[in-house]
Amino acid sequence: MSLRQYEYALAVAEEGSVTAAAEKLRVAQPSVSQQIRGLERELGVQLFARTPTGLVPTVVGRAFLREAQVAVNASRRARATARAGADELVGELVVAVQLGFGTRQLPGALSALRGRFPRLEVTVFEEQSSAELERLCSRGVLDLALMAACHRSPANAHHLGVEEFVVVLGPGHHLLAEDRVELRDLKDETWLRFDRDSALDGVLLNVLREHDLAPTTAARVSQTSTAVRWAAHGLGVTLVPASAVPDGHEHLIRPVTPVVTQPVIAVVREDAGPAETALLELLRQETWLLEDTAAGIDVERGSVDVAGARRS
Repeated sequence: MSLRQYEYALAVAEEGSVTAAAEKLRVAQPSVSQQIRGLERELGVQLFARTPTGLVPTVVGRAFLREAQVAVNASRRARATARAGADELVGELVVAVQLGFGTRQLPGALSALRGRFPRLEVTVFEEQSSAELERLCSRGVLDLALMAACHRSPANAHHLGVEEFVVVLGPGHHLLAEDRVELRDLKDETWLRFDRDSALDGVLLNVLREHDLAPTTAARVSQTSTAVRWAAHGLGVTLVPASAVPDGHEHLIRPVTPVVTQPVIAVVREDAGPAETALLELLRQETWLLEDTAAGIDVERGSVDVAGARRS
């Protein structure tokens, strides 16, 4: 087996057909077919099943592809490290960010990174579940993960700062007249919530429970921008990190009392290379709410931390 075969199999899985995979890889279609057949013959299993919508990985194929992705990522990192010079870095950097966190800070850090290493290719994807991010980190699939701290955070996590949460209200809502919204004043609201395994919904649920608020749910969404826009249409209220509020909706947000904050961490793979190290340092240079600053906001009224416990 070769890394080329792994790359071909991954391309077929992503594109759903040999033809599309060949176009993506810029090789002849027969070459892809031959490599896949050879790989299946050597493994003694069927990696793909033919369906009306295209080729899909079998159960065995999905298990194989997960390990193949780890091997391909490791090979790319090795090549990038070997070819890195004082002023040049090439290869691919794979970054995952937990949905809703670092929305303002990550683009700035990546822009600076690309300015420093213009030949570096960065792949970024969003993930809602902290458990899935931790699994991907442990398997070596990711170069860097930007995520909310939790009780299971890795010991080697790098603390970056704190995200403060704000409530998003509909136009004309009476609480927009307040500079800060008391959480207890939201007791009669219906909520726009997030997927059940997401860190964002965990924060909201902790806050509601801490203040004996019933989580009456208007709808569940997957994206912070969707929650904000739906709140702007009066469907309900929502609680999101301040940095995740899309432009043009700032007039509908209010900080809350007690303050709701969530520490944010970066997890870098073991034996980090120059690209990961550079991105981590750039993220540290971005503007974050410092934890001691968060603790000092409205101290008399207290605050709610990541676990939803009250501090005063």
